[in-house]
Parts: sequence; C-alpha cells; structure tokens
Amino acid sequence: MKIYIKNMVCIRCKMVVKSELKKLGLHYITVDLGEAEIFEDISTEQLNLLDVALRTSGLELMDDKKSMLVEKIKTIIIELVHYNDDQIKINLSDFLSDRLNQDYTYLSNLFSIVKGTTIEKFYLAHKIEKVKELLVYDELNLSEIAYKLHYSSVAHLSNQFKKMTGLTPSHFKDLKHKRRSTLEDV
Repeated sequence: MKIYIKNMVCIRCKMVVKSELKKLGLHYITVDLGEAEIFEDISTEQLNLLDVALRTSGLELMDDKKSMLVEKIKTIIIELVHYNDDQIKINLSDFLSDRLNQDYTYLSNLFSIVKGTTIEKFYLAHKIEKVKELLVYDELNLSEIAYKLHYSSVAHLSNQFKKMTGLTPSHFKDLKHKRRSTLEDV
C-alpha cells in the first residue's frame, strides 16, 4: 500500500517517517520523498495514529489526488536541484510531463492554483537556495557553482541570483548574518 506525505523534503523527513512506521509495527518497502510503500494494509486507526504522529514533525498524510500530484511535482524538483548532479536532457516541462505522465499545462495550472506560484518560480527559488548553500560552504567558486547547477554562464547565474535575492552572489557571501531558508519555507 502506498501512502503520500506532505512536506517531506529531506533525508531527516524520511527518517521520521521510518521511525513512526516502526512504532506502529508497520513494515515499509520503500520510503522516498513524498511517499512510502507499506508492506501490509493499514487500518483506518493506524492511518489516523500515523497522521497525528507525523503532524508533530510538520508532515501530514494526504488523500486528495490533486494535492498528491502537487507534492510529487515539488518532490521531483527538490530531488532534481538538491540531490541530483545530472542535468536533465529535456525542458523541465517535458521532464515533469514524462515523469508524472500528465499534460504539462494541467500540471502547471494545478500547481499555480494550489501553491500560488508557478512551477518555474518554484524551480528557480530552489536553484537559488542551492546557490546560497554552495556559497556558504565556500568549497566552490562561482564558475564551479554555475557549472554544477547547469547555468549557461556565471553572468546568467549572477543576474538570476540578484533578481531573486536583491544581492549579488559575492555580496551574499560577504554577509555572514544572512541565513538560508529551509527547504520547507521556499
């Protein structure tokens, strides 16, 4: 049985879900961002207990198909930006359509209605958060960051960064008090 979980965006979230499933005596086959596959059928009582436990950690079970689809879009984008170094070979719109087996116009309209922003803006916001993370770590220079995040040039990255944050990447790096947003807040 598959269950879908809202706000599941990081490895710690997966650990929380695994822990809560174990506490309820449930055996999982897989736990991925946004979903878990459970070996056995889950009773309504177990689902309610799991939902209550997950909510204390900022997560929640979903049963609405449209909400699940929006969470899948978010999960794919988060995985693409934060956990995958490979560049997709096609447009983001085609990539999402292929992965979700849905028309992109439908996905885009649904996402905009539910989240109040476009898929593209959500994607760019996550790319900029990743840039911030890499700037704070101070392990890569701007050219390496632009290459890693598949920007066409350092100028393109810098322009997009300034447009989104109001700061240049180098000025951001100099500000020690400027904190990154959590993935859940992007």
